Amino acid sequence: MARGPGIEPWRSRLLVMFSGEPDGLSPWVRAIDEGDDAGYFGAGSAAWHVHGSMATLVAGIRALLMQTLHPGAMAGVHDWSRYRDDPLGRLSGTIRWILCVTFGSTEQAQRESARVGRFHDRVQGEYTGAGGESERYSAHDPELLDWVHLAFTDAFLGSAEVWAKRIPGGPDRYVAEWAVAGELVGVVDPARSEAELRGRLRALREAGVLRRDERVDEIVRFLRHPPLDRAMRLPYAILFGGAVASLPKEFRRLLGLRRPWWPAITATRVALRVVERVLGQKSTSEDAAQRRLARLRAEGRPTTPVTWTGLPDGRTGAGQPRAGG
Repeated sequence: MARGPGIEPWRSRLLVMFSGEPDGLSPWVRAIDEGDDAGYFGAGSAAWHVHGSMATLVAGIRALLMQTLHPGAMAGVHDWSRYRDDPLGRLSGTIRWILCVTFGSTEQAQRESARVGRFHDRVQGEYTGAGGESERYSAHDPELLDWVHLAFTDAFLGSAEVWAKRIPGGPDRYVAEWAVAGELVGVVDPARSEAELRGRLRALREAGVLRRDERVDEIVRFLRHPPLDRAMRLPYAILFGGAVASLPKEFRRLLGLRRPWWPAITATRVALRVVERVLGQKSTSEDAAQRRLARLRAEGRPTTPVTWTGLPDGRTGAGQPRAGG
């Protein structure tokens, strides 16, 4: 796609935000070219479709909003995250894991998940429970791992359903596929269908586990007005409005947010089309994965996605994969 000179600065800004490099080819993106298999999902998968769409820009914001509602997860963000000093650095780190697991080989996906696990080793502390009692938390707590996975899966699925084309195999296939990513970071028995995903979210809400407090309000204010370059503020404001509008009303109410008065869904659709024109229809990560698959085919090697069969070790999800259908 031909790009005018006025588009290149915008493209560079966006690629730095997503990959850390103005050309989008950071070392971890280049590593997606490497590897000896098709990875956990492969071309045509629901995960490739959802995470390769522009809707991920909104999904990231929606996931962060949702994750704040669990007091244990919120304490971890408050105590350990560098979001105030380097919000884009934290974002690019999360994007790195998502794209490596989605588009990388199984070896790269496991390596990146182990890196996340090592970071989680230090994330622990205390927070004040609903009854005023002190409660301990650890990023490896099964409940917290499951909550973060639920919020992430819900955000990316919900955003894709609003702003992306039809998901191959539908929502159930995406939830089942992305359960593999949950296992890679230690989630035990992640949700494997849309109904199970919605049911677990509803159960947590009805049990009173999720709640809003001053820390939640602080993060929501930050997410509404992060310290971005002036040129990025209006596009981001549109995407934030889209993320809020796409949230189920019961979670908007929990967050103390109102649906924007302006047509946020439509405005976000237009903004995503503009971003797609700037960046191109495929990400540098997906392009790298396609090159890896082409190399494997040229070498006469299997390009069938890998089916997860091993049991996670409780942190990195390091099991024994096998070639599958």
